[in-house]
Amino acid sequence: MIRALPIIAALGIGMLAPARAEQLIVSVSNHRVTVTPNYAGEELVLFGAVEKDDKTPPGRNNYNLVVTVNGPRTDLMTRRKERRFGIWINTDSRQFLQVPSYLAVFSNRPMDAIAPADVQRRQQLGINNVLLTQRVGTDYADVVATDPFRSAFVRLRKEHGLYREETSAVTFLTPTLFRTSIPLPAEVPIGTYDVEIKLFADGALISKAETAFDIVKVGFEQFVANAARNHGFIYGLLTAAMALMSGWAASIVFRRD
Repeated sequence: MIRALPIIAALGIGMLAPARAEQLIVSVSNHRVTVTPNYAGEELVLFGAVEKDDKTPPGRNNYNLVVTVNGPRTDLMTRRKERRFGIWINTDSRQFLQVPSYLAVFSNRPMDAIAPADVQRRQQLGINNVLLTQRVGTDYADVVATDPFRSAFVRLRKEHGLYREETSAVTFLTPTLFRTSIPLPAEVPIGTYDVEIKLFADGALISKAETAFDIVKVGFEQFVANAARNHGFIYGLLTAAMALMSGWAASIVFRRD
C-alpha cells in the first residue's frame, strides 16, 4: 500500500493536467548561421504547423501566434547625458542585468487582439512585457515600460536592429500552416538564440513549442576570439609585441634623415 501511494499521486496529477488538443510542429531554415569577414546580415525563416487531435473543439481555426526570439544574455548599461557648461557629460546610469542581447517579437495580430492584458503580462507577450531586470540602487527589479531608462534602452537597441516587434510578421498560409522571417543584422551577437512559439485561441494559451539556432564565427575572426578566450596571457603578449613592431616599422618608414 505504501509503494502504491506515489503511483496514485502521479495518476492524480496526470488527471488534473489539462489535455492538450493542439500541438505545434516548428523548425527554422538554418540552425547554424556562420559569421564571416563579409557578413552583412541574414534572414532566417521559421515555419510550422498546428497539429490537431480528437480533443480539438470542432471548427476551431481562429488561431493566433506569438514568436519570441531571445539572443545570448548579457549585462548592458544605459547612461543619461546632459549638457553642462557647453559639453555633454554622463549624469546618471542604469545597469541591465542578464538581458537578451537580441530580442524580437513577431505575431500575426496586435497583442491586444490576441490576449487580455493580464495574459500578456503573465506570458510576457511583446517587448513591453518582457522582463528586463535592472540594478536600481541596491535592488534588482524590472520597472514599468515607461521608465525613462528602460525606454531609452529599448529605443537604442531598436535603432541597431537588435530589438524589434512586428505585429503582422506571422503569416498563416492555411488555417494551420504558418511562417515568419527572423532578420539578423550585421552586428548580431554570437551565441545561441532561443525561439519560443506560443499558440493562442479565444484569448488563452493553448500550446507552445521551442527551437533554437546558433550564430558562430568562422575563419580568422574565430581564431582570434578563441585565442583571446583560451590563451589570454599569450594573446596579450603577442598583441603587445605586434604593437611594438608596428610602431618600430612606422618609425623606420616615416623617419626623416
